[in-house]
Parts: sequence; structure tokens; C-alpha cells
Amino acid sequence: MIADSSALDMGILFLRLVVGITMAAHGFQKFFGKGGIGQVAAWFDSIGMKPGRFNAIMASSTETAAGIALALGLFTPLAAAAYVALMVVAVWTVHRHGFFATKGGWEYNLVLGAAAVTVATLGAGHLSADHVLFTGTGIAGLLCGWAGLLIAVLLGVAGAVGQLAIFFRPPAPTAGSED
Repeated sequence: MIADSSALDMGILFLRLVVGITMAAHGFQKFFGKGGIGQVAAWFDSIGMKPGRFNAIMASSTETAAGIALALGLFTPLAAAAYVALMVVAVWTVHRHGFFATKGGWEYNLVLGAAAVTVATLGAGHLSADHVLFTGTGIAGLLCGWAGLLIAVLLGVAGAVGQLAIFFRPPAPTAGSED
């Protein structure tokens, strides 16, 4: 059974707003939270994302921009690709200690990435910037369905792999560590 289109549009809008605002707030707090971008940069250095300041600024900017874009439903598959890249890098560098977030795991990263990919696959809906700007154009077909899914996943994974290959230099294990 499929919901009627107005209910589907409202559901997608709700998902976009919650997931988009959450990610934008996460990026925004890196810039303006306690300790600011300097503290985030030092932490990035400590986890092996070198140079820390550059990566902190890029991650914070990407989180903020991708979150706003997803909330607006603007270039939705590209916003979702940014989510995928961010979440893959976060899992690889920080959250690979099992599934549960309470134990340093990746469950929360999975939910954010999967929600963004789902929106990219379904499309941003009629209540979106994509609909207003691109309905009736050749671009509209790339903003949902298989194209949206593939753009989000493949571009996101490629971005993550590229970022990790260029910038991730894992810190040397300390005596007694198990990682």
C-alpha cells in the first residue's frame, strides 16, 4: 500500500527537515560551539585527519551545507552524497568500535546516511527546491530514483575514499591499546 502523494510529500518533508537540520546544526556547532573550530581542528589532528584545521573547516562546512541543502530539498542526491561521504569517513576514523553508538559504534552514522540516501532515491517531493527549480527540465530525472540512489551512494563512497586516501594518517597505537 502506498500513501497518497500529499502524505508522501509531507513525510519526505518531515524527514528532510529533521535529518537536514540535525546535520546543519552538527556542522554549525563545530564552528561556534565550545572551543570553536580550533578545538575541532586539534581533535581532527589527534584522530589522524591531517591537517586538522583544513579538515575541520571542510567537515564543518560540508555538514552545514549538506544539511541545509537536504532540508531545502536542493540538489538532493548531491546533498545525500555529502552525507554518505561524511558518515563513511566518521565511521572509518572514529566510530568503528562495533554497532552501538554508546560504545563508540556506527549506528547513528548509518541512520543519517541511510535517511539521506532514502530521500535521494524517493526524491525531495513536491515541497522542495528541486521540484520548484527543476520540474520539466532534463535535470529532474537525475534527482530521484535509480539516478538519485547511484549519485548519492557512488559519489559519496568515492568522496570518502578519496578523502581518507589523501588526508587520513592514523595515529600510531599507544602501548596497551587494542585498535
